Amino acid sequence: MKVKNILVSQNAPEDFERSPYAELKRKYSINIDFYKFFKINCTTAIEFRKTHINILDYESIVFSSTNTIDKFFELCKEMRVDMPESMKYFCATESIALYLQKYVPYRKRRVFSAKDAQVASFYDLLVKNKNVSMLIPCSQDGIPAQLEVFLDENGINYAQAVVFKIAHADLVHDVDIDKYDMIVFFSPNGVKSLQANYPDFQQGEKAFAALGKAAEQAVVDAGWTLHVKAPTKEYPSLTDAMDAFLKEYANRRR
Repeated sequence: MKVKNILVSQNAPEDFERSPYAELKRKYSINIDFYKFFKINCTTAIEFRKTHINILDYESIVFSSTNTIDKFFELCKEMRVDMPESMKYFCATESIALYLQKYVPYRKRRVFSAKDAQVASFYDLLVKNKNVSMLIPCSQDGIPAQLEVFLDENGINYAQAVVFKIAHADLVHDVDIDKYDMIVFFSPNGVKSLQANYPDFQQGEKAFAALGKAAEQAVVDAGWTLHVKAPTKEYPSLTDAMDAFLKEYANRRR
């Protein structure tokens, strides 16, 4: 397998030359391009009001991504909704909780996060607070089916709030997909976009990389082979895993 051109399905880092991708490019003499596979559009206040959901009727907000945080507070700003000091926030990971400080002054007893990045820890956090009504911001696709089943089975009072919509990017006209030897995914939406743009797509000799369990599962569900994944105990970051993969195949060519 020859890897010379890599397509990363997200926007380029603001300072590429100081990013881990730049180091990979120099180290293996490869080309790395960036192109976000999908677009995220915030739900408008007019659209949200049609759902008849009153954000302030809930005692807590549940966040599973930083992107959801941005879109939720963007919507709140448009609707002129101010979060009361009594509002609680439950976050899937500590990094998401830290990101929340962009919008909410961090105070104990207000912002809670799972002990680790495992789904079980997040679910345990929700169960411990099952008596608190929860509003879960999400895309038009709703929350994951697994989470929905869990909440229902445990009798948790919750509602889903669509705060953004996902649209596939026009890969057919903007990207020469055949040029690339490796494609890097960061979410199931990236995988779905590739499928939507190329219904007859065949992986062939292309290597696929994925960050996170959701993206990993989406690649597998699509019937494709996943060559690189992170985080793992050995490779905590995706670029670390890509480095090991590229090194392996560089040595094979010698």
